[in-house]
Amino acid sequence: MTSEDRKRIIGDEYFDLIIEYRSDPRIIELFESATLHIMNEIYAVLHVPLEEFLAVLPRIRYAEIPLLFGLTDEVSLDASRVLELRRVAAFNLRGEGVIIAIIDTGIDYTNPIFRKPDGTSKIISIWDQSINTGPSPGDANFGTIYTAEQINQALIAEDPLAIVPSIDENGHGTMLAGIAAGNDVEAEDFYGVAPDSELVIVKLRQAKQNVKNFLMVSDNTVCFQENHIIWAMQYCNDLARQLTRPLVICLGLGSSQGGHTGRVPISVIANGIADLPNTGVVISAGNEGNLGRHYYGAIDPSIGSNTVELNVGENDSGFTIELWGDPPGIYSIDILSPAGEYIPRISPALSVSRVISFIFDITVVFIDYQIIESQTGDQLILIRFQNASPGIWRFNVYGHGDLATGFHMWLPMGDFITRETYFIQPNIYTTVLSPATSLIPITVTTYNPINNNLYVNSSRGYTRDNVIKPEIAAPGVNYLAPTLSQTFEPFSGTSVSTAHTAGVVALMLEWGTVRGNDPGMDTGVIKNHLIRGARRRQNIVYPNRDWGYGILDILKVFENMRADIGL
Repeated sequence: MTSEDRKRIIGDEYFDLIIEYRSDPRIIELFESATLHIMNEIYAVLHVPLEEFLAVLPRIRYAEIPLLFGLTDEVSLDASRVLELRRVAAFNLRGEGVIIAIIDTGIDYTNPIFRKPDGTSKIISIWDQSINTGPSPGDANFGTIYTAEQINQALIAEDPLAIVPSIDENGHGTMLAGIAAGNDVEAEDFYGVAPDSELVIVKLRQAKQNVKNFLMVSDNTVCFQENHIIWAMQYCNDLARQLTRPLVICLGLGSSQGGHTGRVPISVIANGIADLPNTGVVISAGNEGNLGRHYYGAIDPSIGSNTVELNVGENDSGFTIELWGDPPGIYSIDILSPAGEYIPRISPALSVSRVISFIFDITVVFIDYQIIESQTGDQLILIRFQNASPGIWRFNVYGHGDLATGFHMWLPMGDFITRETYFIQPNIYTTVLSPATSLIPITVTTYNPINNNLYVNSSRGYTRDNVIKPEIAAPGVNYLAPTLSQTFEPFSGTSVSTAHTAGVVALMLEWGTVRGNDPGMDTGVIKNHLIRGARRRQNIVYPNRDWGYGILDILKVFENMRADIGL
């Protein structure tokens, strides 16, 4: 790959498209000067000059545009009985021999909780995707790898950042790493779940500005591109195979884009890695359940339509809405603005793109119909608002045909919009984010162990095609975790419970793989052990959309595992 090609990988003058390059050469032929960047045997990234992308936009499939992912948090171990497990002599598990990969905002590698007793770092590698001055992994051709040797040199240097300049500006990645694998600090009543595990850190680069612009995400929003996360997962997996070590991948990220059926590219890769032996993939469900960002409507053929009302806040001038129709229905919409301006129904067709400029305000709405979306086969209507007027917008959603059908609408997740933009009559279910809708990985929701209530904002299941997600609930409300000031503060959210569960999975891999009690465990096996050992309340039917199969109980999990093999 030439230096010019590398510039295209990171440059905002080039738009990234994720394509199935072997099965669909059509997309490559649309462009005169694109660079093909192969990621694996299925997917490649096509880096396309921005003006060429915009010129053929109606011919681009939605699945080829990278999803954007945000952090799944709003910035006690005894609840899962981790400390109790340590006190059982037959176990005394601390994650030794296991790698935990944190793919997030980076890490404060100077924090003492990430050091071994001899003072060296427990971090095997940092891949900082935002720094392009050093060696990068494999065929990625972006970012810089920092080795354990370099990190240890930095720790004894007067200026550590002169040797390893990677920093965590946000603190989210440091928090996750600390929960999963930080050293115990008894004076602060802080205990990492798997403190003897080692860490692989990927600091994700921020999404390209042109992708953020296309999806109407504000400039200062922390968000990451799907293809960069795929590269990160592949790097962590390749490194663990090279070191012949069991691996846990922890993803505290999510996106409300896509069909919520686990078929987007990142889910395909997550499923493939999760299915490998000696591997666990753990993903946060999200915090979208109580924010009014999902709508579900049923259309009675005798009525023919369903009215959706959306409140748009003062500070949300740009955002997207995705409407996904349940088959076999075909859907169309009309629009009524807060000022009373009416846009008549836009008739459905195989591929429709419309740009609508409103007369009484400066709002522009881009509408794209895909009757058969390429990943799911279902209908997608993508609505992009530019300079949206605040107030109540109304959409009539029409169904075509003689069968009762339904549709879902999703707003962006997390900090992509404010809490002042919401559906007037929202539905709290089917709010699990991607890639937590992936079939094989373990999807984690959050509860408060003090009162045993589900976290109010936890995303609820199931997936749009009724796969049971989440599977397990773990503690994640007011959970003590490290900060960038090297103190400890309480955090809440599903990525907190996901980091906790990732640490638990590391203990299981230590017991099964490292100690040889159940070698070859994959994510599916681990998930089934967690489900069997989960605590379940009386008078509640499991599985359910809120709790999955119940509350994580690691001691019960190990008691069951030991009984299974007769120890």
